[in-house]
Amino acid sequence: MAKSKTKFVCQECGAESPKWLGKCPGCHAWNTFVEEIETVVKTPGVAIPGASASRERPRRIADIVSAQEPRIDAGSGELNRVLGGGLVPGSLILVGGDPGIGKSTLLLQTSHALAREGRRVLYATGEESSRQIKMRAERLGAEAPTLFVLSETNTDYIFEALDEVRPDVLIVDSIQTMYQPGVASAPGSVSQVRECTSLFMRIAKQRGVATLLVGHVTKEGAIAGPRLLEHMVDTVLYFEGERHNTYRMLRAVKNRFGSTNEIGIFEMIENGLTEVKNPSELFLSERPLGVAGSTVVASMEGTRPVLVELQALVSATNFPSPRRMATGVDYNRLNLIIAVLEKRVGLHMQTHDAYLNVAGGVKLDEPAADLGIAVALASSFRDRPTRPEDVVFGEVGLTGEVRGVSRLDQRVNEALKLGFRRVVVPEKSLKQWTPPRGIEVVPVGTVAEALQILLP
Repeated sequence: MAKSKTKFVCQECGAESPKWLGKCPGCHAWNTFVEEIETVVKTPGVAIPGASASRERPRRIADIVSAQEPRIDAGSGELNRVLGGGLVPGSLILVGGDPGIGKSTLLLQTSHALAREGRRVLYATGEESSRQIKMRAERLGAEAPTLFVLSETNTDYIFEALDEVRPDVLIVDSIQTMYQPGVASAPGSVSQVRECTSLFMRIAKQRGVATLLVGHVTKEGAIAGPRLLEHMVDTVLYFEGERHNTYRMLRAVKNRFGSTNEIGIFEMIENGLTEVKNPSELFLSERPLGVAGSTVVASMEGTRPVLVELQALVSATNFPSPRRMATGVDYNRLNLIIAVLEKRVGLHMQTHDAYLNVAGGVKLDEPAADLGIAVALASSFRDRPTRPEDVVFGEVGLTGEVRGVSRLDQRVNEALKLGFRRVVVPEKSLKQWTPPRGIEVVPVGTVAEALQILLP
């Protein structure tokens, strides 16, 4: 007999309550509880789709044989970089992004590249019909013979298609449209998203099928659904970009098989997404020359050196408390560097507003951008531009010292490749390292010394 009961589930965090609550006690969000009907069927011995017949036995960790499984080439160098070298068989990957940003286009191109290499790919979509997928595939030229398309939202039918096709890679677009018939909730609810993701995870691990799930995002930019969804998957990728801009960024915020510091750069053109081989040229393509407040800093995005432009605007204010605004860098880091400039350098900025922006939409997280932030602020405050051929990087301490950074040679070589002639680096990073020819390397120990060199 099936017993039904009513419960209220928070659509943000998945917290459950027997009655409706205005404020969720778990995530403290307001008006997020939705009524759901839970049906409990007491039928012993019923197999769950995707479940294994054999039970795993506990073993000593010393007796387990480790096997380095070869990664699957995704057909895109940028996607392989973000994933850590390619798709891992049996992994579960969640791809999120704003509507219309290009998630389906990216995954359809990836499916074609995988199928072109002889792998069987099943593209299950619940948002579009098979004819719509065909129209996009014709535009992108993605019509490999081993690429199968299934327009279905019922997970039971998708599992039947898995037994029929036996793919190497499964793509589900999107997880919010899928539903399991045994769960008495609407598609996209917390219960359905949790149960469907659990089933796809079981399929991926037991059959060794690399599975990619497309996830919707909220207006705040987070993956829609319970936070448990991001904990269940192996990798979480965010596809970012501006609607009015043709460039897209793919970054990993969670990756069990690689680094989370890598980024992939794509350009959206008429025939789909193309890779951007040299992102430094992209970020510096519109850089103004001879303008106060503009500074080029060498940052590391994983294993890739990237040169980006920092723009600062410091202007006098008539209000008692100056305004601070930062885009692309941590707001607290901006306030810290302003305090260092006031105390250690003597720049009285307490009566000035300060605005900082990283051109190109890049987010700089590493401390090596500190010296570039300080130089950009001082350049705008003094209204003195830096030389167009200068590059700076280094971490700034509270006493005004410039601390050393890692991978000095890669940053300098990237600056040399793009035609820069002078780079200001921390002197503590120049241990037993010979600078290359064609570029002047100037070591500095303090922020005041760097400003004296760059803004004489």
